[in-house]
Amino acid sequence: MDTLKLDPNSELIEKRKQAAHVSDVTSKKRREKGMLLARERIEKLVDPGSFMEMDRYALHHCTQFGMDKKKVEGDGVITGQALIDGRPVYIFAHDATFLGGALGEVFAQKVCKVMELAYQAGCPVIGLNESGGARIQEGVSSLAGYADIFFRNVYCSGVIPQISVIYGPCAGGAVYSPAVTDFTIMVKDQGYMFITGPEIVKTVTGEEVTFEQLGGAVVHNEKSGVAQLLAEDEEDSFWLVRTLLSYLPANNLESAPQREADGQSAPADMEGLNTLVPIEATKPYDMHEVIARVFDHGEFFEISSYFAQNLITGYARLDGQVVGVVANQPKVLAGVLDIDASVKGARFIRFCDAFNIPIVTFVDVPGYLPGTAQEHDGIIRHGAKLLYAYCEATVPKLTVITRKAYGGAFDVMGSKNVGGDLNLAWPTAEIAVMGAEGAVNLLYKKDLSGAGGQEKGKRLVEEYRARFANPYVAAQLGYIDDVILPGETRERLVSFLTVQQNKRVERPARKHGNIPL
Repeated sequence: MDTLKLDPNSELIEKRKQAAHVSDVTSKKRREKGMLLARERIEKLVDPGSFMEMDRYALHHCTQFGMDKKKVEGDGVITGQALIDGRPVYIFAHDATFLGGALGEVFAQKVCKVMELAYQAGCPVIGLNESGGARIQEGVSSLAGYADIFFRNVYCSGVIPQISVIYGPCAGGAVYSPAVTDFTIMVKDQGYMFITGPEIVKTVTGEEVTFEQLGGAVVHNEKSGVAQLLAEDEEDSFWLVRTLLSYLPANNLESAPQREADGQSAPADMEGLNTLVPIEATKPYDMHEVIARVFDHGEFFEISSYFAQNLITGYARLDGQVVGVVANQPKVLAGVLDIDASVKGARFIRFCDAFNIPIVTFVDVPGYLPGTAQEHDGIIRHGAKLLYAYCEATVPKLTVITRKAYGGAFDVMGSKNVGGDLNLAWPTAEIAVMGAEGAVNLLYKKDLSGAGGQEKGKRLVEEYRARFANPYVAAQLGYIDDVILPGETRERLVSFLTVQQNKRVERPARKHGNIPL
């Protein structure tokens, strides 16, 4: 007698349902926490119907510690390819409903496969992270799996954009892959990253600390700089990923997506630039207002907006072409460069250079932040990173000095001598070794110590300002290409970039440089 067999098509459909099934109890718990399931995150992020899953039926091989009875198809991670705004991406999402999203050997193999395919196809890879770290039951195999992923992160670095989104607790090895990727987005009050959790911290150090205090989204956006973007909730994270990708090329051989110039992209109040910078050198203003008056539609997508706020970094468009923007912020610490600002700027510049994104720099900087704390923590070493990044970059580099450009900070911030292609200054620019008062005190210290020193000092300060507190000496020497009215800034930048967008620079043959880390 023949045994009845399921129709193969029906069997496949049933298997797909089983692979995607999550119990009602588990789903309810996540809903109560305001957290989506891994597949739901993918569906909300990518274009409708575009996700093609891979390795749906993968299972781990571990039989120790009762693992032979703990098996779920997919092994705790969902992987595949999709489209975002019509552009191809590869994606993986940790499934925290199985063993807390902990990584094992097969899990790692799935992630490595999509990373290799992304590299091969030349398209971005996106990781949606919520993992407790290495799967203890699988021992060294899980550790090796993480190392395999780290190796591919580095291999892909500078070739394809890598984006990580942190949706829940990520510990141990689960934090190092995001740290190596180009951009990390964390969901507020939900995403956490730490090497060791609060319990271990308490055991080892006696310090009592909450998840949020130790490695919350706000901590890593404001204090550590590990994350570059802060999402208010999961829905906001999807918007951030899509918006970020809209500024990035698919790989290092392509240009960033360009919008067709329609003649309507110029901001409405460009003339407002002419009166924006205060005459008084010590009076602050918001550099965001400069940015909003120069770039298309006044739009600016800021990166690391909560970290080292004395330096602004982000993306904008100039007559349809994507540019990276680096700018001192006079409203915060007078725009001074410190350790955090230097590291933030250097990493941003190096990403732009790797992916063919021109760099526009706005300069209003009094110098490097003085003090024992900065010196002892390595301002020389860290400050050199920003210098190195500007020197190393071969993309078009356009610099505008709006006001102060003092000392070594003038050199570092995209000056002509570190490879600046177009260097402009506003009439309010002050280019000198240091400010007038400091210079006079240093040059005429003995002369100012006697009778009448105060009055003499005032006169010398005014003389110094008249001679150096303007851009014309630098322009005479060729360090500034032109002094322009602020309202002419956009026109000049657009004109230059149109010609220089295909800039080519030959570098010495070498394995790689040795940036001061």
